[in-house]
Amino acid sequence: MTNRSESDNWKKKEETVDQFIQVIAKNMSLYGITPSVGRLYGTLYFNEDAMTLDEMRDALEMSKTSMSTGVRSLADMKMVEPSFRKGVRKDLYKSEEDWYKSFTSLFGNRWRQHTETNIEEADETIEKLTRVKEQTEDPVLQEKIDQDIDKLRYAQNYYRWLMRFIQVVESGEIFDYIPKEEGTESS
Repeated sequence: MTNRSESDNWKKKEETVDQFIQVIAKNMSLYGITPSVGRLYGTLYFNEDAMTLDEMRDALEMSKTSMSTGVRSLADMKMVEPSFRKGVRKDLYKSEEDWYKSFTSLFGNRWRQHTETNIEEADETIEKLTRVKEQTEDPVLQEKIDQDIDKLRYAQNYYRWLMRFIQVVESGEIFDYIPKEEGTESS
């Protein structure tokens, strides 16, 4: 009876972990990560050893191409890294287990790209509006353009502040203001 009971406990444990992996996968969309790539990360995170693409494919029942693309995406975000095991010739990967490090890298990359784009767009829009203002003699239109440019300058100030915030996150300085939680760290 003990063997059956222990077998049931192992199954419950696996089901419970799988449920958490599903939550991770669902919430990774906040970072622009698809649920399938989120499941891949969760699987790597809970796997004690580094995994080959074949092992990932078997665990997730996805194509090797999907696994390769997912691993590449996660590696670009610094959420997985290559690993080595003596005697294994295939590429191995393991999750980056420091979620704080992963977050700061991912947050910084994503937000920096979008913020830089917004800064460029605001600059271009101000230039275009200024040209329109110079070409018109309509005082109402000139006034409206001035108001719009003021709003764009406000947006630029926000984006410059956001870039400083991103720098604080990327540098790890954020942990001076909001310390990492103490306690059990991932192995």
